[in-house]
Amino acid sequence: MFAVLNFIQQVLSTPAIFVGLIALLGLLLQKQDMQTCIKGTIKTILGFIVLNAGASVVQEAIIPFGDLFQIAFHVEGVVPNNEAITSLGLTDYAVQTASIFALGMCFNIVLARFSKLKYIFLTGHHALYMSCLIAILTSIAGLTGIQQIITGALLLGLVMAIFPALMQPTIEKITGDDSLALGHFGSGCYWLSAQIGKLFGRDDDTTTTEDVNFPQGLSFLRENTISIALAMFLCYIVVSAAAVFTAPAEAAEIFGGDNWVLYSILNSITFSAGIYVVLAGVRMLINEIVPAFKGISEKLVPNAKPALDCPIVFPFAPNAVLIGFFCSFVGGIVAMAILALMGHAGLAVAIILPGAVLHFFCGATAGVSGNATGGLKGCVAGAFVHGVIATFLAAGLYPVLGAMGFANTTFSDTDFTLVGIVFGNLIRFVSGNTFTIIVLVLFLLPIIYNYTIGRGAKSEKSE
Repeated sequence: MFAVLNFIQQVLSTPAIFVGLIALLGLLLQKQDMQTCIKGTIKTILGFIVLNAGASVVQEAIIPFGDLFQIAFHVEGVVPNNEAITSLGLTDYAVQTASIFALGMCFNIVLARFSKLKYIFLTGHHALYMSCLIAILTSIAGLTGIQQIITGALLLGLVMAIFPALMQPTIEKITGDDSLALGHFGSGCYWLSAQIGKLFGRDDDTTTTEDVNFPQGLSFLRENTISIALAMFLCYIVVSAAAVFTAPAEAAEIFGGDNWVLYSILNSITFSAGIYVVLAGVRMLINEIVPAFKGISEKLVPNAKPALDCPIVFPFAPNAVLIGFFCSFVGGIVAMAILALMGHAGLAVAIILPGAVLHFFCGATAGVSGNATGGLKGCVAGAFVHGVIATFLAAGLYPVLGAMGFANTTFSDTDFTLVGIVFGNLIRFVSGNTFTIIVLVLFLLPIIYNYTIGRGAKSEKSE
């Protein structure tokens, strides 16, 4: 029995396989022939693997940029990182995390089936990270055993439906249709970026990030891979030069014996190549998962939408991806400076360093969201505010996790920090059975609304 449960856990925690099985289920529910089922399943898995491979290349190219920045400008503090904090949490909460993760997936489907939150969260690694955070929070609340697992799973299922719902109007603006949803726990700030974009307005005459006109002699910059590589090279060469000048020994360790100029060139082009692979994987994944998901939508959960990882929005505004990253990173630097000033003033705050991975993936998505509602100005302003808010939220969550012994790191993306701050502070006033009741009520509210007020409003509209 343990071996079977372990196998199921591994399947659910392997995103490519999990998404492939979802696609297979959808195709089977549509009664497709065997050839179509096999082809659709494999291509879905392949698309997800290609996307992840591209994301890994991007991370490998961008992480040294953050390290060089810290060396060049002599900054010390906490770098938010979901993978790091989750690996630490799994040391003490592995069983709770895995159980909450598996049961939370089921509760997400229940909520999608019986409420108006028709979103099935398919970004497995983010669901796992959130499961770990919730396992820590429920432990602080004094919950153990089955009660902890059920309470945590209810909370996980709820946030897996609420955050995609929050972002759906913006996703419709970005993609132009309603067939996809965003399943990424940075949605709170993506939504905020879109609202900030609205302040600038957008109509047919608004300049978007994709409308940037280049002089004839620079027309080659219209190629996204070229413009991204050159822009990253400018950033890399400046930061690398500063690191070589201020801390040559530490910089040399990062360069690994390579010339710093050559290192900057290669990493910049590698970064651009990673983006290219990510976009290819996204297109392949969308082309397969959306038609396959039709079966689930029609048979199991009417009108359900697949909520996928944040790179799904990148192909719709590639220029906004790069602009969003830069502006979010600058926002992170500004917020870090403010936190440092607060520390010098005697306030006990953690100094949150700008993590390159956070500001690329989340900042880019914030930029695309701001661009969808406010064009180029919305992209710049929305991504900048994302960088500031994400930094302050990470600083706000740090004391909650620090109390549990998790030092020197914290969760990064804003939904993690929002959930951690809200429920971490709630636990200061309620715990045990009271906390479980609150979570249960919150989970049931969308279902109750659907079968009472929501149904009444629907009948009035039909009349």
